[in-house]
Amino acid sequence: MDIETKIDLVKKKPTEEVVTEKDLREIFENYAHPKHYIGYEISGMVHIGSGLAVGLKIKDFLAAGIKPTIWLADYHAWINGKFGGDLDKIQKIGEGYFKHALISAGIDEEKVDFLLASTTYKKHPEFWADMLKISKDTTMNRMLRCVTIMGRKESETLQSSAVVYPAMQAADIFLLDVQIAHAGMDQRKVHMLAYELAPKFKKKICAVHGHLLPGLQGPGRMNAPGVETGTTVDAKVDELIDAKMSKSKPDSAIFVHDSEEEIQRKIKKAYCPEKVSDGNPMVEYAEYLVLRDRPLKIERPAKFGGDIVFETAEELKSVYAEGKLHPMDLKNAVARELVNMLKPSRDYFAKHKEYLEQIKEGDITR
Repeated sequence: MDIETKIDLVKKKPTEEVVTEKDLREIFENYAHPKHYIGYEISGMVHIGSGLAVGLKIKDFLAAGIKPTIWLADYHAWINGKFGGDLDKIQKIGEGYFKHALISAGIDEEKVDFLLASTTYKKHPEFWADMLKISKDTTMNRMLRCVTIMGRKESETLQSSAVVYPAMQAADIFLLDVQIAHAGMDQRKVHMLAYELAPKFKKKICAVHGHLLPGLQGPGRMNAPGVETGTTVDAKVDELIDAKMSKSKPDSAIFVHDSEEEIQRKIKKAYCPEKVSDGNPMVEYAEYLVLRDRPLKIERPAKFGGDIVFETAEELKSVYAEGKLHPMDLKNAVARELVNMLKPSRDYFAKHKEYLEQIKEGDITR
């Protein structure tokens, strides 16, 4: 496969930005199989943003010859107070429910490495020296700006360990010796920190950021930022984080193992204003999950215009904004597609109910 085709696969939706495409091209020129990582703080149930969307992207990476790693960040979840700060519970759920939710969403265990952070640190004690070096080379203000990666705000009362969290995440990238750091746009600030410090560690990295799917309940979201690294973009990303799908608000999220009835119920109640394409969750799910691979068919009675097929997101947005597509018809189509796309997860958990019991025993809202 030629390099341009590989780059196109990396840039394919739900990718929002690549920092930078020039770096990515150089990486492909120098590595036949670049190493990739995406880190997951173990916290609550896996939804279509953290599961389905990432599963689709991992398949793109594999097709491009990239070697992915799923980083199960148990210490990070512990620092952030997930599951009441019970590290044993975090580790059990991380290697149990969480790992298997990702497998159910299409991440092939035979082709992807799953690594538990704490276990890896024991094998590589040099990690802690790297973390201290990152802390030494970063101002307190910069670290505090990065705490939004934890789902926190700078203005919150934070434990001092919160300042360590971004340094740990940046050190993870260097420890794993990856060329591609992958996450949602909410992790952009720490990726920019790692990107800027990489030369001091004799590393070359690029960052791939995925689109943050909005929550079902709205409000509408602003247009996504570009690849600039200034504070204006940071402010825009903070707004995107506020609107994203959240596992702590169950009715704002579709979980990968939701039943058909639950998916349909949630979507029926979802925010989907007539003639409004921008910030509309139904339009975004169609764009980033369905239309990236295939057309979207809207089924409706002849008296309401009959069936219509959209080949692109641009076509869908235009027709919807003109009022030629009713919100309920769009909702029905998106619900149908998600029901079908999530069938493998439902089937997987029907056979492995013990993992769902694990997460139900924990506090899924933490």
